[in-house]
Amino acid sequence: MASEKYLPVLLSDVDKLLSVGDGNAALLWLHLLRTGSFSLNRASRALKCTEDELRVAAALLRKEGLLRDAPETQEAPEYTPEDMARRFREDLAYQATVRAAENTLGRTLSGNDLRLLLSVYDYWGLPPEVIMMLLTRCAELARERYGPGRRPTMRAVEQEARRWAGLEVRSVDDAERLIRQDKEHASLLGRVQKLLGIHDRRLSPSERDYVERWLDWGFSPDALAIAYDRTVVSTGRLTWKYMDKMLESWSRAGLLTPEQIEAKDPRGQSRRGPAQPEQRSDLDKMELSRALAQRMKENKDGA
Repeated sequence: MASEKYLPVLLSDVDKLLSVGDGNAALLWLHLLRTGSFSLNRASRALKCTEDELRVAAALLRKEGLLRDAPETQEAPEYTPEDMARRFREDLAYQATVRAAENTLGRTLSGNDLRLLLSVYDYWGLPPEVIMMLLTRCAELARERYGPGRRPTMRAVEQEARRWAGLEVRSVDDAERLIRQDKEHASLLGRVQKLLGIHDRRLSPSERDYVERWLDWGFSPDALAIAYDRTVVSTGRLTWKYMDKMLESWSRAGLLTPEQIEAKDPRGQSRRGPAQPEQRSDLDKMELSRALAQRMKENKDGA
């Protein structure tokens, strides 16, 4: 008995809880006392209640002042070695998940690896079958980025799990859809990278941010090719800030397609058809002046 741990509970809080008269609220309150954090997803898995049921329970607790200092957290709890050992011993699905992770990483998981994996399974709430797909996807990304034979770290797996959880990936179908979308987006980024003349390296984080923003604005690779061409003509090279400002101005004007850009952007008018006299560039005017001066000189010499 000396090793048993206890949770301090105020009798006034117990009285408030009893006045609520709701079983889900009582379970959620005890769960909060035990874990010290509030995550609907984690609580739903632990208490075998739906998230909608727990939202109602949370509202009841807030009304009684029992949830005022427990906002939903985005950080996983610190699992103790005892927590991890107990979960591995009692949960066969978690055992299979650990084995799959060891196979993917190619080694026995360390204590920190197990803590991260348990947070994926328990806190971020990804089902075992989805975690299997997550591990496979992370292994694929590691090979693409770092070469054959490279394995993902457990930290990389956990970070990707956070993204999947935030996108509400809860089933194999959800995972397949997200992976397909990610691959299509990666292919699009690759096309843009090539049209920008970058062939021998990956985009830097800042460069990727630029491209992601342009794609989010709705520009296609063909429209970005026009912006790249005009940037190089104007500056002599790929100037990210210059191109970004150009695309931002087009976005604000609603010029997103190549047709819209060529039709309405004044900088594109001189590229179509013969130039009118009032549209001649400064260089054209200089050449015309030189030719006129030469002709006048020749006429004078002939006279």
